[in-house]
Amino acid sequence: MPTKPTTRRVAFVFPIYNEEANIDLLHKTVDEVTAPLAERYDFSFLYVDDGSRDGSLAKLTELAERDARVTVIELSRNFGHQMAVTAGLDLVDADAVIIMDSDMQDPPRVALELLEKWEEGYDVVYAQRRSRQDSAFKKLTAGAFYWSLRKMAAVDIPKNTGDFRLIDRKVVDELRKYRERDRFLRGLVSYIGFKQTAVLFDRDKRHAGVTGYPLRKMLRFAADGILGFSTTPLRMITRMGYLISLLSFLGVLYVVGVKLFAPETAVPGWAFITIAMFFLGGIQIIMLGVLGSYIGRTYSQVQNRPLYGVASVRTRPGDPVAAPENADAGRGTR
Repeated sequence: MPTKPTTRRVAFVFPIYNEEANIDLLHKTVDEVTAPLAERYDFSFLYVDDGSRDGSLAKLTELAERDARVTVIELSRNFGHQMAVTAGLDLVDADAVIIMDSDMQDPPRVALELLEKWEEGYDVVYAQRRSRQDSAFKKLTAGAFYWSLRKMAAVDIPKNTGDFRLIDRKVVDELRKYRERDRFLRGLVSYIGFKQTAVLFDRDKRHAGVTGYPLRKMLRFAADGILGFSTTPLRMITRMGYLISLLSFLGVLYVVGVKLFAPETAVPGWAFITIAMFFLGGIQIIMLGVLGSYIGRTYSQVQNRPLYGVASVRTRPGDPVAAPENADAGRGTR
């Protein structure tokens, strides 16, 4: 008698930060999208509350009480989007994980295309933006960031991609080994390798609320991507030093030449020297800033502090919760 094939488990991981107005619509939409595949896959939904200050946690708690497939991880404070996703990946237990933002800009229907590519044998299927409904400034800065990243990064990180992707269990297991603090997950996934492909999609507008990535956080996130996967800024310091030395040498030759062959044209004064000193001083400060960025990352890493703290893990009353195997920040907090 033939045995019934085992249902494959697929988990959605949603980082949540002040998304009270989006949670109900998000869960309803994902539930409707995945309902036709309920016989083929065992779906579960893991929401990571990243220290929300609105009513998001209360909404999530109600959701977990209504739906046995929902697990809510409450972080002890706001650790940031990348840490929230990391916490979800550390605690999830499934054959494949789909990471998706909770602002409805990532259309849940695209998850079906990710699953199709996974069934074809791909280990990582990332959603690549064909178009995006953002401001001209956001599009311009995003384009500049991805161009810079592709030029400087040591690994090939696909442009116009976020964290919206499907990751196979073996990739998740491998990703759990990487514990750097200044995390750039899309870069880490590219660095790990495995068989990867893209699914094109059109990104929607945010349904409600405000973005969790203002300009300041965007710049810091861009720095994490560049500094975490490239030593090009350090090499640029050396090249800048060579260039300034060359210009200084040419300046010396010019001054000597004027003194020897055309002393009457020499103009006395300190304006040029003063400008040159300020210029070199500015270059040195910039160089020290770049060095300081790398040293600061090293300092944070050698402290070896936990990446995040878990305050609680909530499911429907009576449902067991499996203890995470690799959540290095949260042991003993449940």
